[in-house]
Amino acid sequence: MPYLFLHFREKSTPDGEQVYFGVSPDGFRWESLNGGAPLLWSYRGRLGTRDHAGIRTDDGFVILSTDLSLSYHIRGDRGGENLWQTLSRRGSRCLSKWTTPDLVNFSKQTLVEVAPEGFGCVWAPDINRLPDGGYIVHFSASNVDNGWGSKAIYYVTTSDFVSFSDPKPLYRDPSCDIIDSAMFEYKGGYYLFLKSADAGRPSRPRLLRGDSPTGSFEPIPAFDLSMEKIEYNLYEGPTGFFPNGASDGEFVLFLDYYGRPGPAQGYRAFVGDIETGVFEPAKPGRFSFPYGYKHGTVIQITDEEYARLREHDFSDKGWV
Repeated sequence: MPYLFLHFREKSTPDGEQVYFGVSPDGFRWESLNGGAPLLWSYRGRLGTRDHAGIRTDDGFVILSTDLSLSYHIRGDRGGENLWQTLSRRGSRCLSKWTTPDLVNFSKQTLVEVAPEGFGCVWAPDINRLPDGGYIVHFSASNVDNGWGSKAIYYVTTSDFVSFSDPKPLYRDPSCDIIDSAMFEYKGGYYLFLKSADAGRPSRPRLLRGDSPTGSFEPIPAFDLSMEKIEYNLYEGPTGFFPNGASDGEFVLFLDYYGRPGPAQGYRAFVGDIETGVFEPAKPGRFSFPYGYKHGTVIQITDEEYARLREHDFSDKGWV
């Protein structure tokens, strides 16, 4: 079954922080569209867009992304704050949004506000369907209520990606930042991948399970043991897919390797059982990418959509 990968690229220039498309006939062998150039550009908000999430809807697809550009940085006086403090407290409370009926024709970029005053930057959205209809959008953010302390995962609900409910906490750990949520449903359970960014301690991916997409969630200890086999402080931005269409618990987990600068950055694959939480690095050569795909989302598509994407000329889409 074919897949679409929404991602950005690790570059020091603004073109890296835009929306790129990769496709694969099976989730293992990936190629980039549009000659490896962005398909969608941010011309609103912070002029950069990262951490892309996408979902199939009744009308096509919706793409939501962090409204942020590190390439442009933040100009002016930060009041003694470092760049990340400034971004966390004064970054955008909006997400960039595009819609498309067919993955080749797109709306213009809009900004949708998903958090009110009192929230900091809204980072790394993810989207899931709700069992009773509508959608849940979850993201990480800091909040003035805890003195701009540890980031947590919050969620909003929507039926149309225009109006959103007030944010509610989805998962938090007062001892550390919790960021980069990605949720997958399997056999009536909801599996939530996260990254813990512990102050003064090694950061690592986590896996939790809940009976509802709105929580509560409990850690899966076997996943923590699996992650002890990889280097700390080097992986974030989880996404993935069921290679057998969720017919069994086998799951391909992509973790964004960010630990060292340069071309070594990008997604690395792990394979395991999402129920037990036992994962191992994929065997060398099993997965291939043309370059390092950065923080994004994998979406299952049809054979027809896969063929349309590969055959389409996207050279006119840079303005959207």
